[in-house]
Amino acid sequence: MELIFATANKHKLAEAQAVLGPSFTLVTPASLGVTEEIPETAETLEENALMKAEYLWNRFHKPCFADDTGLLAEALGGRPGVYSARYAGPGADPQKNMSRLLSELKGCTNKKARFETVAALILSPGEKYLFKGTLEGEIIETPAGSGGFGYDPVFVPEGYDKTLAEITPQEKNNISHRGKAMRKLSDFLNNRAKS
Repeated sequence: MELIFATANKHKLAEAQAVLGPSFTLVTPASLGVTEEIPETAETLEENALMKAEYLWNRFHKPCFADDTGLLAEALGGRPGVYSARYAGPGADPQKNMSRLLSELKGCTNKKARFETVAALILSPGEKYLFKGTLEGEIIETPAGSGGFGYDPVFVPEGYDKTLAEITPQEKNNISHRGKAMRKLSDFLNNRAKS
């Protein structure tokens, strides 16, 4: 099955493809000629994921999905949350976002945090589905590891002594918030195909 995936992030694309497996072919908006940025201006992860998926549906009328991910730090009242990718302001990169997070957590004893991913799937105008995955853990003060992306170098999953940037891509897919959301989406589509 071919699915349009609203991402320009090659790491995210590879992660999603690895989880969904060979029965799905993921197509990016760029490969279909979409050069503009897909809007994500909502206040929640669910609304953002749906907004991006609807943008693609309205353009191509083909099965598509989008995801939105946030890092929710307990001591910061759930920030950066929906603003995770642009936490350090316009033109922010992962390094600047991480630096802002670490400076805001300086001196906090509570380093608990959670990653949340919401994937929105649209198969037809009347068929819109949401799938959620979470990963509990904590933030460390010194980034470690060169794998992954985003906040991975400062996030240690519960039960681990390594950051998400220090574990293998397979291991990350097995435990990650995005991996969990994608598996739910994949199971849903596979079960539909069987029925």
